[in-house]
Amino acid sequence: MKIIVPMAGRGSRLRPHTLTVPKPLVPIAGKPIVERLVEDITRVCGQKVDEIAFVIGDFGAEVEKDLVSIAEGLGAKGSIYHQDEALGTAHAILCAKDSLEGPVVVAFADTLFRADFTLDANKDGIIWVQKVADPKAYGVIKMDENSVITDFIEKPEVFVSDLAIIGIYFFKDGLNLRSELQYLIDNDIKDKGEYQLTNALENMKVKGANFYPGKVEEWLDCGNPPAAIHANKRVLEYTENAEKRAGLSQENANIIEPCYIGSNVTLKNCTVGPHVSIGDATSISNSTLKNTIIQNNTCIQNADLEDSMIGNNVDYAGGTKRVSIGDYSKIG
Repeated sequence: MKIIVPMAGRGSRLRPHTLTVPKPLVPIAGKPIVERLVEDITRVCGQKVDEIAFVIGDFGAEVEKDLVSIAEGLGAKGSIYHQDEALGTAHAILCAKDSLEGPVVVAFADTLFRADFTLDANKDGIIWVQKVADPKAYGVIKMDENSVITDFIEKPEVFVSDLAIIGIYFFKDGLNLRSELQYLIDNDIKDKGEYQLTNALENMKVKGANFYPGKVEEWLDCGNPPAAIHANKRVLEYTENAEKRAGLSQENANIIEPCYIGSNVTLKNCTVGPHVSIGDATSISNSTLKNTIIQNNTCIQNADLEDSMIGNNVDYAGGTKRVSIGDYSKIG
């Protein structure tokens, strides 16, 4: 089986944290979103993953090397494809057309999940969905009394369903998917100005393919700072923190679990937690942190922070605030 991970977007809703780092590489509980995503799929899919293909923008050689390393760490070949222009979900997946064969999982790298991920090889496809309060921002599905999906609707302007497609799909036949995606491009078939995967799914359904909804226990969108902070909280709650916190220096410091603490962190006269993630080589002093993400090489002093997200290489001495601060900032 193969996993295709479209991740070329820069993540404007997660700014300022994506001004210097692509959204899928923003850490949640100490690990990049995309790494957690492919680890989760590989662990629960029940099939051997032979290849993980990443569709990226111009992220640089170092990012490409890191992504290949993530795949290899899971026992799979890592492949890199490029999407130079944002033309929609169908176009993004087709950028990895050389890897579209055999059973394929497509997973867009801006979401984490907990799900029943059993892959039934007798089904043409599985589309994981979740009920949402406002379906206008999503592709949604309708299904019949046998739980076969009957309709795919992209960002409906009037209510048709509250079952939103969360961005994870299984296809029994990757070549068939590739053919339908290519058909959209060749015939310039767009929806809302872009080549949409939902159009390809609709074509496949009309030709006889049966798609079924996948069951999601929890869907964690990481698309903006509050959502990322919430995802960090939930991941910390259900992930065993087995790290040894190498090089941790503590002086009059209280850690309230669950927390993620990277290597060579310094904690002095502070209370950290619950639901706090701290990156490598970061120092916290005379501060209280709750439900907050702090990244690498950052210094926090004299702060009382909650529901906050602070990037890499930040100096912050600031008082009581809820803040979202990007990399290389100096405040206070």
